[in-house]
Amino acid sequence: MTMEQSLLPVNELVAAVDGFLAASPAARAWDVETAFDWAAADAGRLTDGQRSAVRFVTFIEDHLPGYFDVYQRFFPVDDSVELPAFIHNRELYHFTVRWALEEDTHARALNHYQVASGIAERESLRTELAIEGQKPFDLPYEHPVQFFTYALVQEKATQMYYHQLRDVSGDPVLAAVLSRLARDEARHFSFMADVVSRYLRVQGDDVVEPIRDVIANFRMPLADTMRGYWRWALRIADVADYDHTAAYEHLLKVLDRAVDARTDRMGELAEFIGQCRALA
Repeated sequence: MTMEQSLLPVNELVAAVDGFLAASPAARAWDVETAFDWAAADAGRLTDGQRSAVRFVTFIEDHLPGYFDVYQRFFPVDDSVELPAFIHNRELYHFTVRWALEEDTHARALNHYQVASGIAERESLRTELAIEGQKPFDLPYEHPVQFFTYALVQEKATQMYYHQLRDVSGDPVLAAVLSRLARDEARHFSFMADVVSRYLRVQGDDVVEPIRDVIANFRMPLADTMRGYWRWALRIADVADYDHTAAYEHLLKVLDRAVDARTDRMGELAEFIGQCRALA
């Protein structure tokens, strides 16, 4: 089955996209310049570990052009695909451009916090982010459900970490920034969960192996390109409770809610996901 043949029926996708946009109207959007009291930002109120965590998540958020490019390459809106796939991808594009805008806002907010609080100087930070930003990002997937499954785990794990970091933050301005970011990530997760649920209901056992492959080989963004990633990730986990496998529990809930009765293969998938969580 080709990538195009594996696409969700367009009406199913439209329902998910419309639901996301209805739940997040533009009127609720926030902007970096006016949403926070930047003059009060003070990195002196943070521990060394908390400052390091802010720097780390800024790199992750700032790689947005690479993430967006993945969706452009695998869900193209040009003449490289047949008309049915174009229609599907054009509907998905309504989500991806909103998602990209919000994620870019996250990157700018964290960038702004670093400068305003005294963690970094603007020009040096810009250069640091550019060095990482030039590195390629890719997801080695063949089935479309895998992109949404990956994002489901990544968005939920990020949301959970922002909550944890917010709760230990010594700077109220950083706590406010992280609260905003976490709310956005929660909505992004909800969209991904909705799409994965629809794949499970429509395609059933055909998506079991693709989803299993995502979990078996999961890596958070930049894990394979950022120098010193794993040491840094362990350090931020000491600052605030962080374990991306905690998001697997939410994937299991999606699986439970999507189907009335599990097939044998879906049962095996659920057991595998649970084992991966337990091992972590």
